[in-house]
Amino acid sequence: MNMLFKLVGFLLVIFLIYSGSVCAERIKDIASIEGVRSNQLVGYGLVVGLGTSGDKTTFTGQSLRSMLTRLGITLPPGVDPKAKNIAAVAIQADLPAFAKSGQAIDVTVSSIGDAKSLRGGSLLMSPLKGADGQVYAIAQGSLIVSGLSAAGQDGSSITVNNPNVGRIPNGAIVERTVNTSFTEGDALIFNLYSSDFTTANRMAESINKVLGANTAKAIDATSVRVSAPVDPSQKVSFASVVENMLVIPDDAPARVIVNSRTGTVVINGKVRVQPAAVSHGSLIVTISESPQVSQPNALSSGQTVVTPKSNIKIEEEKNHMFVFNPGVSLDEIVKAVNEVGAAPSDLVAILEALKSAGALHAELMVI
Repeated sequence: MNMLFKLVGFLLVIFLIYSGSVCAERIKDIASIEGVRSNQLVGYGLVVGLGTSGDKTTFTGQSLRSMLTRLGITLPPGVDPKAKNIAAVAIQADLPAFAKSGQAIDVTVSSIGDAKSLRGGSLLMSPLKGADGQVYAIAQGSLIVSGLSAAGQDGSSITVNNPNVGRIPNGAIVERTVNTSFTEGDALIFNLYSSDFTTANRMAESINKVLGANTAKAIDATSVRVSAPVDPSQKVSFASVVENMLVIPDDAPARVIVNSRTGTVVINGKVRVQPAAVSHGSLIVTISESPQVSQPNALSSGQTVVTPKSNIKIEEEKNHMFVFNPGVSLDEIVKAVNEVGAAPSDLVAILEALKSAGALHAELMVI
């Protein structure tokens, strides 16, 4: 019996912990550690082995001549190397945080000339540089291109995806390590992905409850400073503990997001409407053509002609007026708008009118 009570008590504790953390998020999912970031790399290179789908531009031939010169091959002065199996490309990659010399990273290769396709090509050894101009990785390898293009002799063509962009998995070797501020100092700074004073304060309170008072302090709406061990190995374990703590983020401010290109409207749950009456209708104009044949009298010398005749009909939809009560929720807003059969574009017009009337207490954002 005692064993049964212990089991029930254990399950109850697990349930309470789980139910209390349904809306909670791990700190690692809502914030990042300052200084722990990736760095962009970019380079220029040549892709060879393209058959006849390569570049026809002049600078590709100049790049080939320069590469051959570095390899100890000198072309005659009058020779212009315009090989159609070569393409000039831009290379880009992300250097992850803490990447060490000798590790491999993925690269993306994109044509910058007039090549028709990079399918089947191989990238020759190319340096990848950072924003400071230093070489951090060397890229080389065979491309994986998902796109395909084909053309017929009559000028017809078909293209699937983009044949001028490819990837090389593990196509670059890291040559230089980027120093980070993670191992420096006696504190870690956690930066929220979405700035919010309430969430930053809750994060500091959650950390202090577990690690002790004054361990964490909210600096502003984005950053929380957490005192940490100075020893790098201890700091790694400490960061692992902190980033797995649970925090309940505050709800986002009331916002209505309108995508003007697609007509998509997103209304979050904090949007509220003050008392307002709305009537929304639209005019329907129908124009139909019914040409008539005009024939002259039998004794006259006239000709038979077709006389155009247009019928214009105007109708107005008889939509009923609906009323928003005080503090209407998102559910009720959508239901009321759907009842009058409003399309997304009509919904935008209704929301803009409510905002102008001062009845919509939310930020209206058009993207």
